[in-house]
Amino acid sequence: MNTVLFSSTYLCHLQLSLTSVEEQKSYPLITQPMKQPEKAKSKKFKGKGKKNKGGRPKGSLNKNRRNVEFTETQNMLLVNIKKALTLIGDTLKLSYFVYDGALGNNSGVQLVRQCNLHLISKLRYDSALFFPYDGPYSGKGSYKKYGDKLDYANIPKRCLKSSTVEDGIRTDVYQMIMRHKKFADLLGVVIILKTNLKTLKTARVVLFSSNLELASDKLIKYYSLRFQIEFNFRDAKQYWGLDDFMNIKEQQVCNAANLAFFMVNLSHILRHRPNFSGMSIIDLKAWFRAGKYVRETLKLLPQIPEGVSIQSISEKVAALGRVNELERVI
Repeated sequence: MNTVLFSSTYLCHLQLSLTSVEEQKSYPLITQPMKQPEKAKSKKFKGKGKKNKGGRPKGSLNKNRRNVEFTETQNMLLVNIKKALTLIGDTLKLSYFVYDGALGNNSGVQLVRQCNLHLISKLRYDSALFFPYDGPYSGKGSYKKYGDKLDYANIPKRCLKSSTVEDGIRTDVYQMIMRHKKFADLLGVVIILKTNLKTLKTARVVLFSSNLELASDKLIKYYSLRFQIEFNFRDAKQYWGLDDFMNIKEQQVCNAANLAFFMVNLSHILRHRPNFSGMSIIDLKAWFRAGKYVRETLKLLPQIPEGVSIQSISEKVAALGRVNELERVI
């Protein structure tokens, strides 16, 4: 979800994009305007009330954490994911849905699993994680689920996957299967710990996936590719009018935003073609605008002169607005 500024009004857009791992590019698929979620109001302190009796109420049952109620935003996201999967059909086989920390909770996992996808997201840096219990059965009650709590200052060495040093910063990557008391299922967790070797200050990021078999390097790479969506918004605003339209009605705003991102996709596809491969988006716009201007200008003449090459004239006109020096476009 990205926030785009239109003069003094903020509009939120929920955007689903297909991201190519090989090309490291993102292709907008669905863009829908939405209201900004309201900030939760802090609860007023009511003072100390009567203390309940300790222990669990008699006759109470365990909650099924897989049955969750989604928020309005999550329901909107679920509808759009299903819509995107319907559009794609059997053309591509999708396995993962990547989202920021807003879906780093049990509701997010259950939402994505309903679509037969695995979630990749982020947890809080200080999330309370527990190793799965693998000890003996105590002999009474249900089998214990939670083992030792993870100590971020002393992560077991057996979980270390890689360690690199660059510019005085050591980066350690840990991977483990963990439990969280607010999640229904096990999580494949990857912790990226950065240490400044001079000051010994540390910073960490905690990523997770519902797929327990996903390798740490792939999980990190998939999550980092989310940033490609920012480039799409940059191009849509800078080149394709996402900041310029004056529509105010919901459907008109939706149409204008989707048109801008359609042009982002079209420019991606054109630049894959051999005759446009060396062009920037400015070069593309200059080329097609020049061709249009030349054809419309020639229509004003009573008769097109013989021997006039629209191609060569278009190339000369396009040179006025392009950035890169290009070979002849066929």
